[in-house]
Amino acid sequence: CKALADFLFDSDDAMVRIDMSEFMEKHSVSRLVGAPPGYVGYEEGGYLTEAVRRRPYSVILLDEVEKAHPDVFNILLQVLDDGRLTDGQGRT
Repeated sequence: CKALADFLFDSDDAMVRIDMSEFMEKHSVSRLVGAPPGYVGYEEGGYLTEAVRRRPYSVILLDEVEKAHPDVFNILLQVLDDGRLTDGQGRT
């Protein structure tokens, strides 16, 4: 994946790796995009949204995605359908 990031963006640092085995439980899926209003951690962004916000042009490696909760796939389908992802604070 670093070779792909280097080819596409001329930098092997343009790769974001997220270990999806951390998102096996249903309650941990919200950490991917950030907690909704009124929940603990609302001020902080999620792993995926903050990584893409910091490096908008990057290759995203979802390591061990088969271990993730099925709700993670619903979030990824939203990204594929809309082409954008909104975090818990409403930022796109």
